[in-house]
Amino acid sequence: MRIWSRNLIFLFVAMAILACGGDKKPASPKETFKTYTKAIKAKDTTTMKLLLSNDTIKMHEREAKANNSNVDEIVKRQTLFNENQKEVVFRDERIDGTKATLEIKTPGGQWQKVPFVFEDGAWKIDNAGAANQIQQEIEDENRKFDELINGGPNMPFQSSPLPTPTPNF
Repeated sequence: MRIWSRNLIFLFVAMAILACGGDKKPASPKETFKTYTKAIKAKDTTTMKLLLSNDTIKMHEREAKANNSNVDEIVKRQTLFNENQKEVVFRDERIDGTKATLEIKTPGGQWQKVPFVFEDGAWKIDNAGAANQIQQEIEDENRKFDELINGGPNMPFQSSPLPTPTPNF
């Protein structure tokens, strides 16, 4: 009960701040990500969900339904870093219209791009958009491979006739 009360209070405070903001600029993708990391560490699933794109929430809802789970469990599991990490390092914020990326350093030391989309007047983490992009890239690569095998983009598979061996008499 205490958790719901705290989350409800946070939601009302957040809405009040947004309503009183006037001409205030929305948080940048970097600022959104900082808020997201704080929410993960605080185990504040409500705030985490508020910072995810609508498509990402829908994707998590489908996954929850398929796994007989709930969205909160999926959101907690699908974090971009380990909640026990002491420090989250990020760099290279890039904004291009309504899309943006921010690179974060993974626990393994690799840099990973976090996608954002601007919707409902705020930058939101767009894991669904990234998943769709990866799926599209895989489909494009498969299509290119099929074209290579089949001899061109619109050509059906054509095999050359094999030479018929002639008997040596």
